[in-house]
Amino acid sequence: MRCGLALLAMLAACAPASVAGPSPSDAGLPATRLRIAAAADLRFALDDIVAAWKSANPSAEVEVVYGSSGNLFAQIRQGAPYGVFFSADVAYPRRLEEAGSGGSGGTRLYAIGQIVLWTRSDSSLDVSSRGLRALTDPAVQTVSIANPEHAPYGRAAMAALASAGIDKLVRPKLVLGENVSQAAQFVESGSADAGLIALALALSPPLEGAGHYFVVPLDSYPPIEQGVLVLDSALEAGLAHAFADFVLGMDGRAVLDRHGFLPPP
Repeated sequence: MRCGLALLAMLAACAPASVAGPSPSDAGLPATRLRIAAAADLRFALDDIVAAWKSANPSAEVEVVYGSSGNLFAQIRQGAPYGVFFSADVAYPRRLEEAGSGGSGGTRLYAIGQIVLWTRSDSSLDVSSRGLRALTDPAVQTVSIANPEHAPYGRAAMAALASAGIDKLVRPKLVLGENVSQAAQFVESGSADAGLIALALALSPPLEGAGHYFVVPLDSYPPIEQGVLVLDSALEAGLAHAFADFVLGMDGRAVLDRHGFLPPP
């Protein structure tokens, strides 16, 4: 169980997750390659969406690189050859669009993220009834969150702690993950006593059933508005737009709902 999310954290930090297509003679779109940059919270949902996409377009190669939205934004600014950017913070693709890096259609919202307080099943911490106040318990020595410098889930976590009036008490306990997947891995592995992570990860195969979680009220932190932008650097703009449309369509929405993402307003 623990090695599953540890591997996810390493992949989300830097490594690509790819789905290779078969021969160009297959039906669907012409054989080509689509490279996607995606926020770490999307790992399991987007893997499912890519699998569905591949069933309809088996000739298209799809490679997804997962990481923190801020780090992916920086890579794109430095010329990384991505075709589509799925960010957990809509501000990043909007900044790229303003800088002239976005193709026609502009930035579109695809989801609203949610944060939860997660603990392992063997923890005595009662998060269900105490909520965030449980983090003030003296038995809680470490609390993992994503680095708020470049991860929107980390910023949401800090806002929620401030809203609960416990940020000063909890701040000395914080350990920062490079992204929200790594923050989840810290608590899942026992390196942290509790973690403020994405609901999508709490519902993922490595964590579902392995712990307890409390859904942090949406009004205690700014909305985690997640946006997608097709980039001008896309080698196949038509393919990139088609994939983004698929994620925003009924099939993609059903997968996102199942993984704990709220629809945009």
